[in-house]
Amino acid sequence: MSGTTRSGAELDARRRKLLFRSWHRGIREMDLILGGFADRAISDLSDHELDEYETLLELQDADILSWITGEHPVPTTHDTPLFRKIAASRPAMSI
Repeated sequence: MSGTTRSGAELDARRRKLLFRSWHRGIREMDLILGGFADRAISDLSDHELDEYETLLELQDADILSWITGEHPVPTTHDTPLFRKIAASRPAMSI
């Protein structure tokens, strides 16, 4: 997988922006994790979940990756049902 598998044409502007940001992270593993999640779920997220997702996308890739892989514990402020959903849906890969 090298990038998004969905068109953003059917999405509103906010969701299109989040989809793009999910696939253009800086660390390829995070592109795959967040981009893949966004491909599958971005159209179904509630406004509250979109707010949480936007906040998550502002964080450093290395931090998010260390939480997803279990290298570091997830801070309580980011240990949300949405984050757990993202972590549970990550593709199988050697990270």
